[in-house]
Amino acid sequence: MKLQRHDAPDDDAPKQAIPHYKVIKRSISDAVKKGDLKAGDRIPSESELVAQFNVSRMTANRALRELQAAGIIVRHAGKGSFIAEPAPIGQLIEIRNIADEVRERGHVWRARVVGNDEERADAETAALLQVALGTRLFHSVIVHYEDDMPIQLEERFVLASIAPDYGQCDFTQTTPNEYLTRIAPLERVEHRVSAMMPDERTRALLALAEGEPALRMTRRTWSRGRLVSHAWLTHPGNRFELSAAFAIDDHC
Repeated sequence: MKLQRHDAPDDDAPKQAIPHYKVIKRSISDAVKKGDLKAGDRIPSESELVAQFNVSRMTANRALRELQAAGIIVRHAGKGSFIAEPAPIGQLIEIRNIADEVRERGHVWRARVVGNDEERADAETAALLQVALGTRLFHSVIVHYEDDMPIQLEERFVLASIAPDYGQCDFTQTTPNEYLTRIAPLERVEHRVSAMMPDERTRALLALAEGEPALRMTRRTWSRGRLVSHAWLTHPGNRFELSAAFAIDDHC
């Protein structure tokens, strides 16, 4: 696709030319806004941008890197750069099954189980679930995908006495949410969301570049009067957002 140049000065700097990398970024962003480029469309390669805009390879590379960091494009080694899908929006208040969320967006959900093991609570995990040392727990680590893109790393500790079959569940076919909702009806939920810089393991599992931030939701759930699950749900910061909506009671 031949991109249109948009190198008129910014309003706040009428006498200064826009840097060339910003011209490229603006041209691609404007094409997306106008609908000329849609999610999944391939954009010109680095070499093609060099030729179209008469810039250096370093300038074209900077434009692509910043577009990727902003979540406007995704880059696949050996394939090229493509317009990104709109950021998935997760429900902050409502407990939704991530597989259902992905399918409702018309995409394919799949999961990779990194681990799902039985453990005995140590000092740290005993405190997380408010149980005695040595209590039987299950510890699962699962990466959830939307099509081929990892969008959530789920690490969860579950009280074995409430969910005795958790360790035998095939979480490539169902999700912990589906299983726990069925066998341990929710009574109370606690959410906390924070921004974070992921460690090397998290970056690898979520296919994040070094320096990319993440959003982490800490979720605790209660059933039958007991805290039964403590989970960390980590999402790529530039490919995911969380939202909440609720009605206001006029009598409050």
